[in-house]
Amino acid sequence: MSKTSRSEPTAADPDLDAAAEDELQRALTLSWAELAKVTPWGDTFEGFSPANRPVLMERNYLWADAPGGDILCEVAVFPNAVLYDGAARRSARVRRPT
Repeated sequence: MSKTSRSEPTAADPDLDAAAEDELQRALTLSWAELAKVTPWGDTFEGFSPANRPVLMERNYLWADAPGGDILCEVAVFPNAVLYDGAARRSARVRRPT
């Protein structure tokens, strides 16, 4: 499974950035074949940042271009629903095996 380069940090909070990077790494542990069975899929859940702050984490798996092709993995980490727009975001593409 190959992946493209990750997106650049988007939040001004280094703690949220670190949490987003960690969550993206966890999200990318599944293979394309495993992800294809559940794509499109998304979830938001409670977690803790590296500084032990309570945060919300959102993970989405979407078809990048067309169903059956590459899968876009998106992660957002934010302190609460009101501050969603200021979330730290990361994404990576899981390439379909050739």
